[in-house]
Amino acid sequence: MHFLPELLEAYIENHSQPEPQILTELTRETHIKVVQPRMISGHLQGRILSMLSKLISPKQVLEIGTYTGYSAICLAEGLAAGGQIHTIDINEELAPIQNKYFEKSSFRDRITQYVGDALEIIPTMDVCFDLVFIDAEKASYPAYLEVILPKVKVGSVILSDNVLWSGKVIEPLQKGDKATKALLEYNRTTTNHPRLETVILPLRDGLTISRVVK
Repeated sequence: MHFLPELLEAYIENHSQPEPQILTELTRETHIKVVQPRMISGHLQGRILSMLSKLISPKQVLEIGTYTGYSAICLAEGLAAGGQIHTIDINEELAPIQNKYFEKSSFRDRITQYVGDALEIIPTMDVCFDLVFIDAEKASYPAYLEVILPKVKVGSVILSDNVLWSGKVIEPLQKGDKATKALLEYNRTTTNHPRLETVILPLRDGLTISRVVK
């Protein structure tokens, strides 16, 4: 869903930091080789992820949903000295393209990949995260938040993609629509949770920024 006219979006991109060449190449290859290439973060959202990471300067980043690695590279741009990204994806078939571009970037040794169910992997991780980016199975968003909260601290930031879900969050809920139902629950929870301070940005399909306050 586009919340702004395409010409205005193009103007915004043209007056924002340029997309690094490696990410332009990754976008092109994703569109050629991968199903549902629109899932990639893209120029504007990627630069926003990069900027937020640079402002936070995280030492430990958790990403749920690696896809082809675009957002991981963007988030890596802001890592503090010695910082690490832990990125999880359930689809092992995406690993070759991820690895190709992680190797081409300057962040290969700062990105740790996990293949499997994030809900099983995260509880086993002995890490406190400064920054979390959720962009995976929408029906699992409430469960993701539940396993993430014990792994963050005051001042940590949780970013959540696709929270407007092509506008379905303001339409009558269709029977059997588990993804929209879960996102409605997730949005209510992040808005009202006593540990979180939350704002939704109308960026692409909606990006939530939640700051941990307790």
